[in-house]
Amino acid sequence: MYHLRCRPASAYRKGFFSSDDGTTLLIGDRKAPKTRTEPRLRHCPVSHRRGWKALAAVPVLALLASAVIIAAMGTPPVQRSDARTQPAAAKPRATAPRPMAKQDVQELMAGVNFLNRTDGRFEVRRGNACFTLQTTLDPDLQQALIPRLDRRNSRYIGIVAMEPTDGRVLAMTGYDRANPDGNPCLDNRFPAASVFKIITAAAAVEAGDLDPGDILRFSGGKYTLYKSQIASKIPKKANQITLKDSFAQSVNPVFGRLGADLLGKDVIEAYAEAFGFNREIGFELPLRPSRIELADSAYELAEVASGFNRTTRISPLHGAAMASAVVNQGLWVEPTIVDWVNNDAGQTIYQGQAAYRDQAIDRDTAKVLRQMMQATVQSGTAHKEFQKHHDDKVLARLEIGGKTGSMGDGTGETRYDWFVGYARAPQQKKQLVVAVVVAHEGFIGTRAAAYAFMAMKEYFQEPAGILHTQVMPPPRS
Repeated sequence: MYHLRCRPASAYRKGFFSSDDGTTLLIGDRKAPKTRTEPRLRHCPVSHRRGWKALAAVPVLALLASAVIIAAMGTPPVQRSDARTQPAAAKPRATAPRPMAKQDVQELMAGVNFLNRTDGRFEVRRGNACFTLQTTLDPDLQQALIPRLDRRNSRYIGIVAMEPTDGRVLAMTGYDRANPDGNPCLDNRFPAASVFKIITAAAAVEAGDLDPGDILRFSGGKYTLYKSQIASKIPKKANQITLKDSFAQSVNPVFGRLGADLLGKDVIEAYAEAFGFNREIGFELPLRPSRIELADSAYELAEVASGFNRTTRISPLHGAAMASAVVNQGLWVEPTIVDWVNNDAGQTIYQGQAAYRDQAIDRDTAKVLRQMMQATVQSGTAHKEFQKHHDDKVLARLEIGGKTGSMGDGTGETRYDWFVGYARAPQQKKQLVVAVVVAHEGFIGTRAAAYAFMAMKEYFQEPAGILHTQVMPPPRS
């Protein structure tokens, strides 16, 4: 039976409901017959009713007397054993999980490909254990880039986008025609080409005490590097160019002479290592070190300093880390792609966090490098690609800088195309670094700088003040 406060509205609309004893009661103006199960009392004389009232008062008086006696004597004592609170049974203490280091995460992620992933969270099974992993990847950014990959005209494509202040990798997209399960973003097979000029420029400014406006001289073409171009004697009618413009236009003989005459082997090697060459870079996925080989001859030093060689090799992830150091006021931050890992008990066994190394370059040098990288986009080798979008409302409010690079594979079949750069939105307090390598085949398809533009536009087109991606905390167990 329904209680009065929870009877269905239909009962009220009908105007009646049934009581718990089966009696039909009246609601509103309607009348319903009442059925009673107990017999009616017959009419009795008044004298009889007075006698019954007297008899009914006797038990009431007896109850009152009992209450007075009990109050005077007090309540009976409670046995001590009954009053004592029994201690709760001790709960078994949970075993603290063993925390994971990045090397442990590398082993856990063996065989897991992060390239082109659009699920930010997924599970990994190892034997009978199940682990839940949250990545730093931005699914929206990934989904914007993947359909635009020019697979038709490219042998390799590697795109890495990263937040420079904490090293969180937001995009890792690409294509490997030879190995569909490969990840070009982590592959160190690609010649660094003129991307290495970032390091040479940093050393020239900081160790060589050069300013962006200093005039430098060179002979011959801008994009060649012959032994005659780095000879100690420069012709009187040599070309003149500022350091900033030689960086923006990627003039090989200028940077070759800087390496051979101004810096030397030890300085170049020191700055290359400060920017991550010839050492391990801490990361949750296997990442081979980028390599640089230095010789004593002047011409070989010129080749390395200008990027005019195929022995200096780098991965796109490393390129993004280099750009991050420039944007991050010279501070090197290790990249990370895993926010957290939980075991099958829901306990967090790995928590990603920003890891900083020593200062790669000082703040003033980093500021000068950003100016020269901006010149590359505004008037240098990346100008043509970004000029196509000069009226874009998103790019109009960004500070954009970068460095291009181009190098053939020596066979004439493949040409490597680089863009390593950054974009900043001061009003939004947002910034992004992007490193892209494309291995073009017979036909030059989508260029590296074009992919960089796509990533920047997608990332910064969000409303001001709203982050495009957020750190996802681990679920509570």
